[in-house]
Amino acid sequence: MWHEYINAASIDEVLNVLAEKGDRARIVAGGTDLVLEMERGQRKGIEMLVDVSRIAGLDQITLDEDHRLHLGPMVTHNHCVASKLAREAALPLALAAWEVGSPQIRNRGTVAGNLLTGSPANDTITPLMALGAELTLRSVRGERVVPMAQFYTGVRRTIMAPDEMLVDIHFPALRENQRGMFIKFALRRAQAISLVNAAVVLTFEGKTIRKAAITLGAVAPTIIHATEAENYLENRSLDEETIAQAAALAMGAARPISDVRGSAAYRRTMVRVVTRRALTAIMNREEGAVLPAAPVLLWGGQRMRTPTLVEGSLNGDGQAITTRINGREVTFTSGQGKTLLHLLREEGQLTGTKEGCAEGECGACTVFLDGKAVMGCLVPAPRAHGAEVMTVEGLAAGGELHPVQKAFMSFGAVQCGYCTPGFIMSAVKLLEEVPQPTPAQIAQGLTGNLCRCTGYYNIIQAVEAASKRE
Repeated sequence: MWHEYINAASIDEVLNVLAEKGDRARIVAGGTDLVLEMERGQRKGIEMLVDVSRIAGLDQITLDEDHRLHLGPMVTHNHCVASKLAREAALPLALAAWEVGSPQIRNRGTVAGNLLTGSPANDTITPLMALGAELTLRSVRGERVVPMAQFYTGVRRTIMAPDEMLVDIHFPALRENQRGMFIKFALRRAQAISLVNAAVVLTFEGKTIRKAAITLGAVAPTIIHATEAENYLENRSLDEETIAQAAALAMGAARPISDVRGSAAYRRTMVRVVTRRALTAIMNREEGAVLPAAPVLLWGGQRMRTPTLVEGSLNGDGQAITTRINGREVTFTSGQGKTLLHLLREEGQLTGTKEGCAEGECGACTVFLDGKAVMGCLVPAPRAHGAEVMTVEGLAAGGELHPVQKAFMSFGAVQCGYCTPGFIMSAVKLLEEVPQPTPAQIAQGLTGNLCRCTGYYNIIQAVEAASKRE
């Protein structure tokens, strides 16, 4: 796929590489979109990946003196979910981040990457557009600030130049007289692409709406505003009649297509439904009801930050990848152009980690990278350089199986066994984070893992039993 890979230690290093390589280089943060697109041949001509995931300070969510919220380019979806500041000052964004993929995907996928992929079905673009976000783009030529409303030119097309890096996402934090909501409609409860999504931000004076923003995703080539519905809501109060009329006007703004997931007519109808639900939630002050107070992140007990780099490293063809796997330092002299999954299986001969879908959908390749559960099929192998990796082979200690492994055996939570290592890895990280999880938390922790044999009941029982043994 790629020939050279830089684990960058500073933004200046990144910008210099982009200035030299132009469109032959791409920045990789989480890689959950880019790696898959490269494997499918959708991104051609890329010779170098520049990894920014270990540059110090890029994973911060901060509030400035002008009451603007700032998201660094390495803020992941789970950072948004876990952040008290994001929940209070940008609830629609936190709600959207919670809907993205699975815990493993949310641990790697970044909000910046979601924006730059530019799909109209990407969840976080819609709330950020409603919140009036702006993007700071930087290159060796200088810096510019671009409103998100001007950033997209079509499906997966932006005005960003090949030598630019997105260094900041910023927008006014919600104030006491503002309330917001995000709703996603998809064909399943997790690991699903939006069929329709909607974000609503309302500014009140007493009970009267003074300003309204309603943005719609997956119903046009880019995220769009439902302008007529916005205008209709201004100077009105929320009630059932007003909500119904605004939802109907929002439906009129949609320009969806028909595809294998739904017809244009169905999508248009669902715009009315989700807009009505969002406005009703705001009217009833139930905006945050779907976001758990203690969401499962699969970060483990310490909620550790990704270690940063003091000095960058180049890991191209033939250059060594030195990493720690299951507590032992290992050096690989091949496999630099592979994913972490294939590096572990082929170079490392650690075949417990499985390849199921190779698309980040099934969780069979779940491993721990710097303490967090991730999908190995979507992590470039050179990201392991200088990192800490754990696979299912590393769970047993002193000849004793991990309590989760024992429980899976006791409760017959295995049939064909192919998905089992991934389930065990997710369950182990869940119990590190929440030693006594509720059934709902167990379900949340396992949403990134698919089983086609067991029906999940024995798996959930095994995790419950393991939580009582520890």
